Amino acid sequence: MIFDKSADGTSLTLTLDKKLSAVTADELEKALTRELKGVNNFVVDMAKLAYVSSAGLRVLLKAQKYMNQHGSMTVKNSIPEVMNILETTGFDEILDIE
Repeated sequence: MIFDKSADGTSLTLTLDKKLSAVTADELEKALTRELKGVNNFVVDMAKLAYVSSAGLRVLLKAQKYMNQHGSMTVKNSIPEVMNILETTGFDEILDIE
């Protein structure tokens, strides 16, 4: 997985690319552990994300739980295939999706 980050003070945007799978979820989780410290506005941009697995969903859930205590998290620009996964798993009711 490749992701781009954009930070502005206490705001962070991660743009996820390609697939968030069991293989890449650990990489994202490690990055979030580092990057979310001091952040109170976290945006996950999924415009370039083609697939998310259950391991990827777990990382997003963990980030959401952390941000519930430290600010807000928003998921945006999900393509229809990824949005379908979020809806099927009920994550559309857990995550703040634009």
